Amino acid sequence: MSILAKFIGSIIEILYIPLLFAICWISKFFNKKYQIGLGPEPLINNIYHKKALEKYGYSAETFVNDVFFITKDFDQIISIKNRYLKRIFQHILHIDFLFLIFRYEAIYIYFNGGPLQNSKVLSSLEPYLLKVAQIKVVVMPYGGDVQDLSRTNNFLYKDAMTLDYPGHKLRRKRISINIDRWTTHSDHVISGCDWVDYMHHWDTLMSAHFSIDIESIRDKYFKERERNNTFKILHAPNHRNIKGTFYLIDAVDRLKNEGYDIELRLIEKKSNDDVLNEISNADLIVDQLIIGWYAMFAIESMALEKPVICYLRDDLLDFYSQKGILSRENLPLINATPQNIFHKIKKAYESPDMLQKTSEKGPDFVRSMHSIESVGKVFLNINESIGLYPRRV
Repeated sequence: MSILAKFIGSIIEILYIPLLFAICWISKFFNKKYQIGLGPEPLINNIYHKKALEKYGYSAETFVNDVFFITKDFDQIISIKNRYLKRIFQHILHIDFLFLIFRYEAIYIYFNGGPLQNSKVLSSLEPYLLKVAQIKVVVMPYGGDVQDLSRTNNFLYKDAMTLDYPGHKLRRKRISINIDRWTTHSDHVISGCDWVDYMHHWDTLMSAHFSIDIESIRDKYFKERERNNTFKILHAPNHRNIKGTFYLIDAVDRLKNEGYDIELRLIEKKSNDDVLNEISNADLIVDQLIIGWYAMFAIESMALEKPVICYLRDDLLDFYSQKGILSRENLPLINATPQNIFHKIKKAYESPDMLQKTSEKGPDFVRSMHSIESVGKVFLNINESIGLYPRRV
């Protein structure tokens, strides 16, 4: 888009502001079809969160204006293909925002914001517009939306982010503004994982808000573990420095040179179905060695009874243990760092009984912490605290 086109678009948006506030005020008098909308980030987690909300009687729907390679299974994909019409209706008139205010009583969003997040003119007004429309807002992080790296002492992660995403430095100020904006103006704030490094407030703390439909996944992808001659390690490095992939490759190469029969499989930019199929055929999963906490890949692997290696920061383990959210003893993950990953894999290879015991704990841990039932119960408490009650019991 040319500078002139951007300038004209900004002028139109400014002139549009009074009308937009008027439309938001009118929208509050309409009966909303759904209680909760989840979006607009095209994250698979929203699909599971929808199931978690429905489990406790809420009507919910996912909405996005774009999709990634991971999944396209969203309810509403609000996107105009013609680039000229898209510029007018999505980038200037923001029909996706208008769609939202007439459809939902509340929204679950990330710290990037709602559909107005890409508008320099309107993004700062979005919380106020939602309040005029009387739409409740629950905000949670997913990672990059809160990672103002001036707020963490994880130097390895800072270095890895610089290598994988050198442009991230240009987002720091905006990320910081978004954290403050949505922390101040949302009705409820969720935190967890290593996100606590970057946030200065939360109303609900979880080990992680990630959820999965564990029984459905197990029915489709679970296989009894059979140790083949070749020890198969699976790793999914969509960003190799951040995941610590090069440390893993070096450790596996050293073990192979010592005569260990190991195969390392790296999968990148695959659909969620492909990833789950790969997990079901692996002997050992290596999640990440830099960030310091686990996420969806590890959760899916534990659900399928696979042993998982993942770096877990001691301070985060202490924090979540002290808060009574989890205990070190019951966490079915093999803790490893870049410095000891060679020895951890070697021990895993040589200790099939240890791997079996670790993997057997996985499904129960996922059921207690990340199933749609357990996460849905947390969402139920959050919704009731902001005055949103289930329509169905």
